[in-house]
Amino acid sequence: MTTPLLKTRRLILTPPALGDHDDLTAIWADPAVYEGLIGRPATREESWHRLLRFQGHWDWCGYGTWMVRETASGRCIGSVGIMDSRRDTQPSFEGVPEVGWTLMGWAHGQGFAREALAALFDWADTRMPRTVCIIDPANAPSLRLAAHVGYGVYAEGLYRDRPTLFLERLA
Repeated sequence: MTTPLLKTRRLILTPPALGDHDDLTAIWADPAVYEGLIGRPATREESWHRLLRFQGHWDWCGYGTWMVRETASGRCIGSVGIMDSRRDTQPSFEGVPEVGWTLMGWAHGQGFAREALAALFDWADTRMPRTVCIIDPANAPSLRLAAHVGYGVYAEGLYRDRPTLFLERLA
């Protein structure tokens, strides 16, 4: 599938490309990104595998992740996307698309994530009736964002043996 290009007033959401490797490595080296997710900077190798996963979702699932850039400058802000993650969670949500977002720390608090997710849902809502996301209960900013874009908690459970909130959004 050809990944659609999505545009908002301030952002352009682009398909993953080989040239995004350095930007993705920088995103996952940002403490504002990794501290609440993996607890350490991602390696360049891990960022490469993430980029391959981004493209693989588009090729195999017909949905995936976009790189998010400022329209005016072209500067990379982060990524937003939809995954078939097949995570080992309790409870399981296998078979339901999972939405995720990751923005550089400098971009937090400016409405970029909300804007990028609005574009994602404009595209996704006609294609998938329900999506989920998982968030650490201590991640108040992500929980506020999730609520703002229509997610509500449907379960409390575990991911990687850590307490996790499971949220769903209906199109």
